[in-house]
Amino acid sequence: MHIAKKIRSIPPSATLAVNAKAQELTAQGKKIISLAVGEPDFPTPEHVRQAAKDALDEGFTRYTPVPGIPALRKTVAGYFAGIAGQDELPAEATMICNGGKHALYNLFQALLEPGDSVLIPAPYWVSYPPMVLLAEGKPTIIPSTPERRFLITPEDLERHAPQGARVLLLNSPSNPTGCHYSQDELDALIGWALERDIFVISDEIYDQLVYPPARPSSAVSWWVKFPDKVAVVNGLSKSMAMTGWRIGYVLAHPDLIKAMVRIQGQSTSNVCSITQKAALAALTGPMDSLREMRVAFQRRRDLALEKIASWPGVVCPKPDGAFYLFPRLDALFTKDRNDSAALCTYILERAGVALVPGVAFGDDRCVRFSYALDDETLVTALDLVRNALLDA
Repeated sequence: MHIAKKIRSIPPSATLAVNAKAQELTAQGKKIISLAVGEPDFPTPEHVRQAAKDALDEGFTRYTPVPGIPALRKTVAGYFAGIAGQDELPAEATMICNGGKHALYNLFQALLEPGDSVLIPAPYWVSYPPMVLLAEGKPTIIPSTPERRFLITPEDLERHAPQGARVLLLNSPSNPTGCHYSQDELDALIGWALERDIFVISDEIYDQLVYPPARPSSAVSWWVKFPDKVAVVNGLSKSMAMTGWRIGYVLAHPDLIKAMVRIQGQSTSNVCSITQKAALAALTGPMDSLREMRVAFQRRRDLALEKIASWPGVVCPKPDGAFYLFPRLDALFTKDRNDSAALCTYILERAGVALVPGVAFGDDRCVRFSYALDDETLVTALDLVRNALLDA
């Protein structure tokens, strides 16, 4: 069978082999602890679930406008306005998508011409380069180091960016590192890009999971000044534990929104009507569950950091947000496990702990640990990994 070249150009997921092995071991009756999952272990808040039930009972099950129901678009605009310290922002500058990933995909499809370069700091979320390739763009990776908290600078961009780059993609707090740009650091990167007529996409899906004393940062204020040069992506998957609901949204110039609506109208059409009602409740209702989740994640981060800090030769920057650690483990490589995928396979087989190899995120020296699980299980899993690595 003939498969399109652009699909064949997408590399297979580096996590497939580890995931398949985890399933195989589970089927054999072995207990596997997963530190690989990228979603909160908390339930979706009760008032959000109730809003979905109410929408069902009220028969809110028909098609909606492709960019979202007006009330939700207006509420999303209000959310972004609050970040920027504005009284209001136009609802027509927002759009509701099937998760933040869908919003990013729509943006790349609307913005990129074949061969356009997209600057992607590494480590990066696994889907960024493939989405660029699917839009016939060219991912240009900007490297960083754990010694500098996996954060890049304008000097790094100047050193690695090709002439005529089209888009700079930023993600803070980061998946997979959890590291976070201060507002000043973010401003410096955005300012560098706009001076060179490079469009900026800011993926802020973890914006509500920033841990004191760090403070949230955002590109929304830049959008207010340069709406034709900046787009901001966000959603409720992480902040309101709504991963399976598939709800994301974007702030962009109304003309760009119209282009994205054309794309979405010919692909998925509207986001699930029930999910949109749930999202409206999430954005307008109480935030107690978010505050509780943030406190729990910060505690778990500190627990995990304390454990990993005792492993010889391991470097792990302290993340200011999200729920991941991305330690550099190449000091513990051996002849038989000399890359991140082999190391994760060994840990899975020896310790019964599933992790994601750093090669999937653009840094083969590292491994991603998620601490989105209860304290006791987290500590148990880290002890198992430590024993497997150091007592071999």
